[in-house]
Amino acid sequence: MFADPTGAHAGAFAAVFAALYVAHQIADHWVQTQWQADTKGQPGWLGRLACAAHVATYTLTAAVTLAAMLLATGLRLDPWGVAVGLTVSAVSHYIADRRTPLRRIADALGAGRFYVLGTPRHGHDDNPSLGTGAYALDQSWHIGFLFVAALFCAV
Repeated sequence: MFADPTGAHAGAFAAVFAALYVAHQIADHWVQTQWQADTKGQPGWLGRLACAAHVATYTLTAAVTLAAMLLATGLRLDPWGVAVGLTVSAVSHYIADRRTPLRRIADALGAGRFYVLGTPRHGHDDNPSLGTGAYALDQSWHIGFLFVAALFCAV
């Protein structure tokens, strides 16, 4: 983007990305309620509400984690850049967690068979695990957008 002979932007990016990644893991696996996890991909207003509630707690977790990192390191970030970064993270998270958009993207990119990899067969409960293609694509989508969010926050 622009010259940074001191490497300050690279260091800020690395610190922000690490903080956002930690926040992602905590918010997606510890903070998210079972109701949110079970309901956020359902059609209609109930699904939208559950997803919005999850994204709100997810974004709050990210903000608290960033604040803790800033307090511990003394790093200073542009508040507008942080606001844009957290917005990118929140919007992209909502899109993925509504399920249908991510599935359509996977289908469009030829990854539809991978998306359904490991899901239980219709009428069976034969693979209750996190090891599905949908989960892998969901997590990689989120991490990719954490990268983008960290760029906005740090530069």
